[in-house]
Amino acid sequence: MCIISSKFALKSRNDHQETYIRKANPSFGSSMLVRQHMDKVDRQNAFWHFHPELELVYVNKGQGKTHIGNHLSYFNNSQLILIGANLPHNGFADRLTANGSETTVQFKSDFLGDHFVNVPEMANVLALFTRAEKGIRFGIETKKIVGPKIDMLLELQGLKRVILFLEILDYLANTEDYILLNADGIAFETNPQDSEKIKIIYKYINANFQDHITLEEIADKVSMTVPAFCRYFKKTTGKTFTQMVNEYRIVHATKLLNESQMSIADICYECGFNNFSHFNKQFNEITGKSASQYRKEIRHIIQ
Repeated sequence: MCIISSKFALKSRNDHQETYIRKANPSFGSSMLVRQHMDKVDRQNAFWHFHPELELVYVNKGQGKTHIGNHLSYFNNSQLILIGANLPHNGFADRLTANGSETTVQFKSDFLGDHFVNVPEMANVLALFTRAEKGIRFGIETKKIVGPKIDMLLELQGLKRVILFLEILDYLANTEDYILLNADGIAFETNPQDSEKIKIIYKYINANFQDHITLEEIADKVSMTVPAFCRYFKKTTGKTFTQMVNEYRIVHATKLLNESQMSIADICYECGFNNFSHFNKQFNEITGKSASQYRKEIRHIIQ
């Protein structure tokens, strides 16, 4: 099964997120479902979710925060990513510029059948699907070549659409122009009980990262003791709770550095830090550069 759709999504501070397994059902008589929405961004459509299908996402114009597994980052203008089966992720585009869109292709690894996917010629594609378990972001050159082809899928039907999609997968399987978003290998638990806990935790972080969040209050949200919560969160995400909150804050800071004219000091406090020196240290550790250097280079490092 393969599903193609074009959608807009936003994760904002006041969104009410839901985590669930999304079911993708193609229309009768077709292995692909094509959808395209050219409406304005609906701020209530952001949600933390996962599904058994892989997901190829091409944002041709837009801005937003990428949250896939334990990876957090900000993007501006466009991006091309491949998300593996059952890898939790959030909506992507905060807002779209003129004529911008987000085109999504959902498909199972065996959407053409077990026998086809196991032929020798598909070996590189299967390796691509394995890499996608960590989330893949493709580079600028690959995005320029593959992005328009993904949009072309919306205009094709039947075998022509399948052939073009296989060409896209073949190109992505053989390019070295990519990075793994969860390169440390940490994978989220995706059973219903753990999914519910992560939903509650991320929803609370998303709504309150600009304020001080104690371990006691967040542990209480999931009915756990502080030691049990710390062990659970570290095992599930590969990070401490403090690390995750600081990443939320720094990703929000990169967004403000790019989109606003606020001073760096004002951004520090707007993102929830109450100490400018600590903000600078965290920004440097997470991004590899100072906030002032980031702002100077922003046009070059965000494509």
